[in-house]
Amino acid sequence: MSIIEPKIDELLERSDNDRFLLCALASKRAHDINDMMRGQRDRAIQLQTAVEIARAADKKPLSMAFTEVVRGEVSYDPASIDVKNH
Repeated sequence: MSIIEPKIDELLERSDNDRFLLCALASKRAHDINDMMRGQRDRAIQLQTAVEIARAADKKPLSMAFTEVVRGEVSYDPASIDVKNH
């Protein structure tokens, strides 16, 4: 048995109970985090050993993004979302 943090209910509260919006928010933020980590890793390789770099990257970008969503650090503008009914 595993415990998932943050809880899906908490994540959905931050995204108006819209699973697709939650996915979009988290994936965009995870992409940004991944880009940031990749850039830092390139600089860090010149200054640190591989072991030190591995210790610093123990959490996946998507997990970091979900944590930021729950803490309210990731938001969106509802007016900018283009919703089309098919």
